[in-house]
Amino acid sequence: MAFCNKFGSLVRQSVSQNGQVQMASMLNSIRCMSSNKLFVGGLSYGTDDRSLKDAFSGFGEVISARVITDRDSGRSRGFGFVDFSNDESASAALSAMDGQELQGRSIRVSYAQDSSRGPRSFNNNNFRGNGRRGLGKFKSGDTVFVVLHALLQKHI
Repeated sequence: MAFCNKFGSLVRQSVSQNGQVQMASMLNSIRCMSSNKLFVGGLSYGTDDRSLKDAFSGFGEVISARVITDRDSGRSRGFGFVDFSNDESASAALSAMDGQELQGRSIRVSYAQDSSRGPRSFNNNNFRGNGRRGLGKFKSGDTVFVVLHALLQKHI
């Protein structure tokens, strides 16, 4: 219900600003309102999964924390992801930790973006044609947003 209330106020706010719904802005806001996965950038190379989890566990139950490593060297790539059990914990962690120092480095925290990329190919031709998947400007994971877009276009 809270999600529906936030969505309704977002639509009203967008329409009242200029009489039209700014779809890209609204869709990004909706994605962020319902996300419990955070991207953490600027990590020290000494940060591991455990220390990342410890740093964020004060904001709620951390389901997983993963520092992304180079597959050849095993060394940290300087970023990771933290999954929370609920949206409120993720939001609190984002607000509190973005720009803070962790193991001597200032970290950047934002909502993680879903990757709709398929597996990487070993050559430049990844057999995806022009990159479009039949949904125009939307990615394949945006099914809910495509439906919302269609409904809003009907009623506006």
